Amino acid sequence: MDIPADLRFSTDHEWVRVEGTRVTIGITDYAQDALGDVVFVELPEQGANLSAGEGFGEVESTKSVSDLFAPVSGTVVEVNADLADTPEKLNSDPYGEGWICVVEIADASALESLMDAEAYSALTES
Repeated sequence: MDIPADLRFSTDHEWVRVEGTRVTIGITDYAQDALGDVVFVELPEQGANLSAGEGFGEVESTKSVSDLFAPVSGTVVEVNADLADTPEKLNSDPYGEGWICVVEIADASALESLMDAEAYSALTES
């Protein structure tokens, strides 16, 4: 299982890549593996306000439907519209082309509550 050291992680299996005051959000390799073949992604609307811990979309796979939970609060400034036509990118490249959205974070200190790669690895092994 791939857990990039430069990312932060939520207990809901979302990852965050910090880029200044913006973060890119996606689901982890662990999450996509547990879901199975992804067939549909419900993306948040650009301009939507996300609250940490609240649902902001869904991922549907051949096995189940799972909610996406915002790892941080902020405003959606970009969505990965390519996922509408190619949702399988969540499986094939969860940390690259399978990103879900970019959020302008409301409070950078919220990033401190997210796990580093080591802590996330421990979570997935328990």
